[in-house]
Order: sequence, then C-alpha cells, then structure tokens
Amino acid sequence: MTVEKQTSQLNRTFTVAPMMEWTDRHCRYFHRLISDNAVLYTEMVTTGALIHGDQQRFLSYSEPEHPLALQLGGSHPQELASCSRMAEDAGYDEVNLNVGCPSDRVQNNMIGACLMAHPELVAECLATMQAAVAIPVTIKHRLGIDDMDSYEALHQFVATVSQSGCKTFIIHARKAILQGLSPKENRDIPPLKYEWVYQIKQAFPELEILINGGIKTLAESRTHLQHVDGVMIGREAYHNPYMMTEVDALYQPDAAVKTRLQIIEQMYPYIEAELKQGCYLGHITRHLLGLFHGQPGGRQFRRYLSENAHKAGADVDVLKRAVDKVISI
Repeated sequence: MTVEKQTSQLNRTFTVAPMMEWTDRHCRYFHRLISDNAVLYTEMVTTGALIHGDQQRFLSYSEPEHPLALQLGGSHPQELASCSRMAEDAGYDEVNLNVGCPSDRVQNNMIGACLMAHPELVAECLATMQAAVAIPVTIKHRLGIDDMDSYEALHQFVATVSQSGCKTFIIHARKAILQGLSPKENRDIPPLKYEWVYQIKQAFPELEILINGGIKTLAESRTHLQHVDGVMIGREAYHNPYMMTEVDALYQPDAAVKTRLQIIEQMYPYIEAELKQGCYLGHITRHLLGLFHGQPGGRQFRRYLSENAHKAGADVDVLKRAVDKVISI
C-alpha cells in the first residue's frame, strides 16, 4: 500500500478552507488580492461532476490564484486518480481528498466524513491518487464521527492513512455527528478539541499537520503554529476577509499591507473583464460584502451592493457607488 512520494513544496502555513457555495473562482481571485501567500482551495468537486459534467466549469481559475488546490469528493480509487490527473493537467498545485463533509447527500454517495469509518479505503484512494500524479495529494478530515470519537481512533486513522504515503493532513478539530445534526450544526455544535490535533503532530512528527475549526484571528493562528505546521481558516476569512491582510506577515515580517480601497480598485479590471464574458455582477460582488466589516459605512456598503448588484445591466459602477457609501462617512 505504501507509496513513496515527493515532499510538498507548498508552504501551507496559512490556508483558506474549501467552502461549498463560497470559495468559487471569483472569491479566490479576491482573496489572492488580499494575501500573496495563502494557499487557496476550491469548493469540493465530486468525481462524478468532473467525469460526467462540465470539466471546464469545475476546473477553471485565474492564474493569479496560485498556489491553488482542488478538493475532490469521492471514494472510488480509480475515479479519484482520473480526476487527480485532470487537476494536474489543469495546473493545480495540489489535490485534496474530502473526508470531512457531513451532509446527507455526500454520505449517500460514500463521500466526506463517513469515510472515516473506512480508513483502509481512504488509504487506497490516496495511494492510487498519488500514483497517478506528481503534485501533492493531501487529506482533510474530522477528529472522528458519531461514536467513533476517541483520540485512539483518530490516532489509528492517521496511522493507517499515512501508510498511503500521504504526508499532509488537514484536521478539522471537531468530530462530525452524521445522524441528527445538519452540516451547519456540525460546524458549531461538536466541541473543538485542538489538543487532539497537537497530539497527532507529536505522535507523527514526520507528517505535515494543519489545524482547522473555529479559528478567527491571526493571533490565534500564531498560537496554533507553535504546535502544528499550518492553520486553515474558513468562515472568518469569508465574512471578514480583511483579516487576511495580516497573513503575509507570517511569511515575511515586513510584508506590505493593502488598504481596503486598494483591494477594491484592483477588483475593477477583473470585474469588467468578467462582465464582458457574460458574468453576472452579483456572482462576484457577493464575496466582497464583508470587506468593510466593522468599518464606518460598512453596513451601507453591504446594503447597497446587496440591493443593486443583482439588477439587470448592473456593472462596475454599482460597486463604485457602494464604495462611495464608505468614503462619504
């Protein structure tokens, strides 16, 4: 089962989590303007969608988004290998296997967190994926599922899966409750156990361990980085994206910090180009709503965009007028 693979060259000190309906290509382009160094992840794409659907739509991205990882959902080793080759051919820097999503829809297809009950299959999937590509293959998973929620079970899962040759484990520091909780509730209700992730790093020092779940600030990130190799932030990076202006300082202490207005102004050419391709303004600007979070005029900015970006013929001037709501206060 063991596959000897190269050590990843990606610096995953800070990563933005894959989030369904949120981390599309417009969101990632916006996030890249805020941080040069954060590794960005796509929404989860199922193997079936790639094999039988519109590959161009699911795999498209802009070059500035690098370093960029594609997250896959699936449990059939050969299908995952085929999709990993698609990711590599498309120029992605990493492919990640989702073993953390708790939704009923993916459980029914043996995708996501339910795979934690099948570590040997997960190891086979990862080994087959690694044999198919030269780019890094990584895994994102939970502490456990349902009653399989002891540290010993987590340790055994990592021990088994690491035999595949996978070196990078992104661990959401909550278990998933597959019966009785919704995906949204699974992001909040199961308690966080950061210390378990720290213990896994101590037990497997040769592995790259990233921690995810409930992290909201760079100060918290720095604390976690004393125990693990990297931090992944999801909802806070989406709802309060300007917090990521501090990320590059994790890589270079004297990294320049852009203002909110500089970031918005750099979005204008991108938006204009996308509109010419037939894109709808609201599909892009919905990701910008939190940029002025907590700032004077921030609510007015958000309200104006929310009320006007969806209208027929809405163009970049709508965003400029929203920005004026902030500047004029």
